[in-house]
Amino acid sequence: MGDGGQRRRWEYWCVALRFSLLLCFVEQVSAQIRYSIPEEVKEGSVVGNVAKDLGLDVSTLLERRFRIVSGSKDALFQVNQNNGVLYVHKNVDREELCDGNSACLINLKIVVENPLEIHYVGVEVTDVNDNSPSFPEKEQQFDIAEHTSVGTRFQIHAARDPDVGKNSIWAYKVTSNDHFEIDVRQSDEDKIPFLVLKKSLDREKQMKHTLLLTALDGGNPQRSGTLNVTIVVLDSNDNRPVFSQDTYNVRIQENVGVGTVVITVNATDADEGSNSEVEFSLGKTLRRKVYDMFELDRLTGDIRVKGEVDFEDTEVYKLDVQASDKGQPPLTVECRVIIKIIDINDNEPDIEVTSLSNLVSEDSKPGTVISLISVSDKDSGINGKVLCSLLGDVPFELKPSFQDNMYSLVTKQRLDREFVSHYDITITATDCGQPPLSTFNILSIQISDVNDNSPEFSQNPLELYLVENNAPGASIFSVIASDKDLNENAAISYHTIRGEGTQIDMTSFLNINSDDGLVSALKSFDFETLKTFQFQVVATDSGTPSLSSNVTINVFILDQNDNAPVILYPVSANGSTEGVEEIPHNVNAGHLVTKVRAYDADIGYNGWLLFSLQEVTDHSLFALDRYTGQIRTLRSFTETDEAEHKLVILVKDNGNVSLSATGTVIINVVEPKEAFAASDVKSAVKDEEENSVTFYLIITLGSVSALFIISIIVLIVMQCSKAPDDSSKYLQDVNYDGTLCHSIQYRSGDKRYMLVGPRMSIGSTIVPGSNGNTLVLPDHRRSASGEVSYVHA
Repeated sequence: MGDGGQRRRWEYWCVALRFSLLLCFVEQVSAQIRYSIPEEVKEGSVVGNVAKDLGLDVSTLLERRFRIVSGSKDALFQVNQNNGVLYVHKNVDREELCDGNSACLINLKIVVENPLEIHYVGVEVTDVNDNSPSFPEKEQQFDIAEHTSVGTRFQIHAARDPDVGKNSIWAYKVTSNDHFEIDVRQSDEDKIPFLVLKKSLDREKQMKHTLLLTALDGGNPQRSGTLNVTIVVLDSNDNRPVFSQDTYNVRIQENVGVGTVVITVNATDADEGSNSEVEFSLGKTLRRKVYDMFELDRLTGDIRVKGEVDFEDTEVYKLDVQASDKGQPPLTVECRVIIKIIDINDNEPDIEVTSLSNLVSEDSKPGTVISLISVSDKDSGINGKVLCSLLGDVPFELKPSFQDNMYSLVTKQRLDREFVSHYDITITATDCGQPPLSTFNILSIQISDVNDNSPEFSQNPLELYLVENNAPGASIFSVIASDKDLNENAAISYHTIRGEGTQIDMTSFLNINSDDGLVSALKSFDFETLKTFQFQVVATDSGTPSLSSNVTINVFILDQNDNAPVILYPVSANGSTEGVEEIPHNVNAGHLVTKVRAYDADIGYNGWLLFSLQEVTDHSLFALDRYTGQIRTLRSFTETDEAEHKLVILVKDNGNVSLSATGTVIINVVEPKEAFAASDVKSAVKDEEENSVTFYLIITLGSVSALFIISIIVLIVMQCSKAPDDSSKYLQDVNYDGTLCHSIQYRSGDKRYMLVGPRMSIGSTIVPGSNGNTLVLPDHRRSASGEVSYVHA
């Protein structure tokens, strides 16, 4: 408890103690004085002289603090300290002070001090007739059936009067009439009025009776209050409600909004009052879906949408509606409401695909059935009619079935997996509603492979340039073919067959790996023996049946410097490379002494021979032509010159690693006559030797030329289908100018090559290479070329 509560508690104790002491020392306490005044007297009216009635000295009232100590703040009474009179301070309303009490007494406590005295004064407030009787309502209505029995009592609202005694309710009276009278029943202090039927009512004669009930009090003057009483004569419930139609038919669109009024049923009743008031309700035996979908206003008869109306769920709803009046007992009648739902295009078509197989062989004939397509639409009529089609340019089409909305997906043309291996077919279904609705379905079709493609080589024929003296068993070439098919249909194996159009069968000296096409030579090839040959490789796939293709491979053997020069002259009878020449003493400078002849089986740089003096007696006397091998005098002979000169000739080819041979020429300087005689003898011998050498040389050259001519003919036949720029041409030239020379020309792409001997054509360019004997000839023509391969052993 706070400080304020403690303080208040001490104050109460002090006051109590103080009053206790005062009571102990009070010399005189007067008896209670009682006054009586009527209510509603004017303010200031004198109630009584309390000081006089109490025997107090009026002159000492002020000093003794004469006052009223009881009562509320709004004190109804006050005392005058000058004369001791008790008077009315505020308006006194008995009904407000003592509501419901017959006696209304107000007790006052008056105190004087020195000595302290307490006097009790009672003021009785008497009632005056200042209130009129009043009813709680101005009007009261009774609904009485026309067949109500005579003597039936109907309680009327009792009137109220705040006054008491004779000023309160004294009597009731009603206006004069033939059917009703008033009977009052006393209940404690209240008088309760009853309206009593004294004569039967007839609604057909009079539907309504109006009475005025008056309540009177016993005051003087007498006051009164009135109540209007209305009696409505009710009709007997002898008529059933009647619907305007026995059956109501209505059509609504599906998907109408919730709360939409579908129809209003109407029923009337010929009776009056509650007997003619109709309430509507749905039958109790309808399907549950009806109650979920519709609701009925029991007063207005409005049937409203309650749920989502869907034509595809239910097309027709049948409702039994009851109309009941409020009579006792109520009478009921029924009617039927048939609600038909109108379809709208609110459902997309549905596509159902039954695939026979998602894998279609590429050799399927046109018209092969791939899938069965079924389309449906939950809507009806034109909204449910569906058109089906394919999107895009695909080798398939839809064929309608004898059943509606059934289609077959078939091939309309040949398929080619190598061109297109997969199809995503978009099937579109569109209904005929407004607006039309569409849906689509994607069907994936994989095209399976059949063995309809042969292996292919990138080029045909192929050209292989193989350096002679290759290592036996080493790979020399790789053949690669491709197949557009898949899996085993594209698994390729290789084997060789004899080349067509050639008399040389080299396949027995070749081996090919059946898996990767790697070609190996089983022997070492010699350019001087074999310069060109061809063979064929067959590539076969593993399909059923298998397919194959051939490629022709032209092999050109490239020369290596593997042959040393052979000196044809000088050659002695015993086979040694040594000869003796005699020349007159008087020859001039530039005289041809003799010519050294040599031959190299190689070609190009490898067969290009150069001559040089390895050893000479007198460098100032003889000279050797580097290219022709001619020995000529540089000056005339003198007396001091020796009669015999020895020249050692070195013949060397131009290979990367050059090979050489040497020959010796002994020149004897003789007198002119001896020289002529010796010349005639030597000439005869020499002619015989030269004839023999020439014979063998012609045979050798003829064989070589024949071999090259055959090779050229074969190559021309092989290349006849190609453009002139793509063909390889081979020429063979034999020059006898001291050295047997060979040259082979061929073309590959936009370049022309020549394998040459010691004599080069003007404008040729030497292209050093591993074989060291190739020339590139200028050629501005360009064409597609065959594949050319160089292989060095």
